[in-house]
Order: sequence, then structure tokens, then C-alpha cells
Amino acid sequence: MLNNLFNKKNQALVDENDYPSISQWAEEKNLEGQLAIDVYQTPKEIIIKSTIAGVKPEELKISLHNDLLSIKGRRTENFDIKEEDYFYKECYWGSFSRSIILPAEVDNRQVDAVLENGVLTITLHKINSNKIEIETKD
Repeated sequence: MLNNLFNKKNQALVDENDYPSISQWAEEKNLEGQLAIDVYQTPKEIIIKSTIAGVKPEELKISLHNDLLSIKGRRTENFDIKEEDYFYKECYWGSFSRSIILPAEVDNRQVDAVLENGVLTITLHKINSNKIEIETKD
């Protein structure tokens, strides 16, 4: 949340109460949250990691279509707390998604997805495309 920001005369410039929490904003806009990811490669694989604590495997859907990988899910609040009892409410609850255009061609039959300690790891195996040598003529 934003803290109150003050100018040199100690007058409030920004008050955190002027802004809705992330979950209030998403509810008002009826939007999905966007999943934060890390994407990196090894010589043989593309690996995608995302922290998705509180999400069960059955609440996730991962799909691969050509070079587009999509991750969708829902983080469900399993507790009932009155709004007035919150001091801060910054965690996002609800639907989220993320789509990634893959940087290399992958084998859609060799995709591994593991959820461990709140971290989703998706491993995609690269297709070894044959490099075509170009001949030069003078």
C-alpha cells in the first residue's frame, strides 16, 4: 500500500485511502490478475517459473498451442474476514492468467509441470532444428 507522502510543509500529497486495494480494484474492473514469471533457457530446455502460493494443482490449467504457452488459475480465499478488520489487503485473490510467446520451438509432447512449495516450474524441451549452412560464392 502507499504510505502517506508529505511535501516539505508536512501537507499530505497522497493518502493511501484514496486508492483501492489490489483486490478491490480487480473486483471493480472484473479483471484477472497477471501472473509474474521468470523464463530462461538451458541448451536443451526452456524453463518457466512462477510463484503461485495458495493455488492447488486442480485450480491450474496450462496449455500449449504452437509457440504460445498459457497458464490460468484461481487463488481462492478460504477464510472469512470482515473488510473493516483488515489493516492491509494487498494479496490478490481470484482468477489469474499469463500467456507467453516462446522464444524457441518446443516439443509439445514433452512438457513437464511441477508445483512444489508454491513455485510452479514448467519445463519445455526444445526441438533441435538443423542449422543450415550457407555456402558463399565469389
